[in-house]
Amino acid sequence: MLAIKSPQAYLQQAGIRARAGEHIRPIATHLRILSSPRAWQAVNPELTQSLESQGIRWQLELLDGECTDEAISQLKANTTQQGAEAILAVGGGRVLDCAKAAGDGLDKVAVINFATLAATCAAWSPVAIVYNAQGAHLRSQPLRNMPALVLVDSEIIARSDARYLNAGIVDALAKWYEFRPYQRHNPDSLALDLKVMAAQRAVDAYRQWGDEAVEANRQQQATFALERIIDANIVLAGLANSMRDTLPTPGYAHAIHNRLTGLPELHPWLHGEKVGFSLLVQSFMEQGNGEPDPALVALLRRFAAPLKLPALAGDRAAALHRLAAEVRFPAASAARLPFDVSPAALEQALIATDHFS
Repeated sequence: MLAIKSPQAYLQQAGIRARAGEHIRPIATHLRILSSPRAWQAVNPELTQSLESQGIRWQLELLDGECTDEAISQLKANTTQQGAEAILAVGGGRVLDCAKAAGDGLDKVAVINFATLAATCAAWSPVAIVYNAQGAHLRSQPLRNMPALVLVDSEIIARSDARYLNAGIVDALAKWYEFRPYQRHNPDSLALDLKVMAAQRAVDAYRQWGDEAVEANRQQQATFALERIIDANIVLAGLANSMRDTLPTPGYAHAIHNRLTGLPELHPWLHGEKVGFSLLVQSFMEQGNGEPDPALVALLRRFAAPLKLPALAGDRAAALHRLAAEVRFPAASAARLPFDVSPAALEQALIATDHFS
């Protein structure tokens, strides 16, 4: 079995917010819009003027916190009450995931994602990540239906803090370092091969254009290099997540990340920053010689990933022991990896990061 799930259309272009209505009108003329205060300010007045010029009606709902079950339920109820034909999500990963999850539970309601950050592949990814109100990971919810359209305005992303682009690069790097190890024991999976190929193309893009793109972001310029990296963060990483067969290949670093979200000390870290640290932990486990992969470390440093946990509440050794014991990973998937992912091995790797310079 090979299954590939992707949005029906993807359009990335500088200034697309001013023409968004032209692309949205064939899908829906009555929208429930979900956004965050900062994202909504970033795309306007051009976006609303574009919608109005196409005769598209809309009502706005703002998401101030996490993508929670409560936020998803509220968006579903409001969309139904309004009688909207589609949900237009304008923002970063929390907004996009909330809209995807809500739309997936509604019949005949399309989802249109307008990504204002390239910090994750959420605009494309076939899952919605659900958290509790404190920002701790609850589950990764598979989607039955994918977005009808993904819009990306490189001018908007160029104006965002370059920290988000760096985090998105590291999050996409994880696809290569997480999926590639499965190939050692599973050489005949086409889905796995395709996942690794997409991930490898993203890594190639970061090596070629990553530095130039981050500098363009700092200068708030929507350059060719920045657009290539935006596409790598969203499309290539999203594609790597979108191909599946009967072989479960979840990312181990993301499993570590999921537990890290429960640490209040790490709440200021972005998703990709937690993933980057988790990749370092995974590398200690995979290498098995007391040292992480130097090529990975170079990339993590190049794109500003944190390589050490901050001070933790209480006894640090006890906190790391508890953290290692609470990471959850499917046993069937662990058996397909070429390295030990036991709590003891994870604890040793966490300790090793404290002494790594």
